[in-house]
Amino acid sequence: MKLVVGLGNPGPKYSGTRHNIGFDVIDCLAAGPGCSTFREKFEAFVAEMKEGDETVLLMKPLTFMNLSGRAVRAALDFYKLPIEQVLVVCDDFNLPLGKLRMRAKGSHGGQNGLRNIQDQLSSDAYVRLRIGVGQPEPGDAVDFVLSRFKAGERTAAEDAVANAAQAVLAWIRKGTEAAMNKFNGGEDKPKAKPAGEPKKEKLKKPEQKPTDGNAPPTA
Repeated sequence: MKLVVGLGNPGPKYSGTRHNIGFDVIDCLAAGPGCSTFREKFEAFVAEMKEGDETVLLMKPLTFMNLSGRAVRAALDFYKLPIEQVLVVCDDFNLPLGKLRMRAKGSHGGQNGLRNIQDQLSSDAYVRLRIGVGQPEPGDAVDFVLSRFKAGERTAAEDAVANAAQAVLAWIRKGTEAAMNKFNGGEDKPKAKPAGEPKKEKLKKPEQKPTDGNAPPTA
């Protein structure tokens, strides 16, 4: 079994906001074939999805962003899952709208949902998938992430949700490294070791990629 957690805040007030894009990815996955209806368990809405021979628990915590770790901890304890079988999907305002970044482990980067998960699990060894939701003006982070996408951003946001759902499926089917190689836009790919004498050819200058930054605080 694997656990996929989308982060967000519960209730109509927050539906469709940038901070809730993790919930949107879970809903996208749940709309596919082989998924049960959502039920309330572990202080979360959960549904079971079959992907090949793998059973995947989809989760939307109902504790608000700052306490997301309680639901994750409860599910891991109940199913006796290792932390490496957990993938958490969240927003990131330091990434351009639609940009995906998957990591096998690492810091919470200031994202309060990830922070609480790491506090509850006493570990950062879970996979996380950050989704770029656009970048706010200086000093406007909280209001920005709690806002909804503008009309001109909605298509890009919908595409980001669909792409993130595909990244989750790739992680389930082929593992973290394969998913990172496909969806991180060239980042995190292992460098191949040269075999024999290198050929004399012009090398393309590598494209510069944005560095990882802090994820937003939550209200």
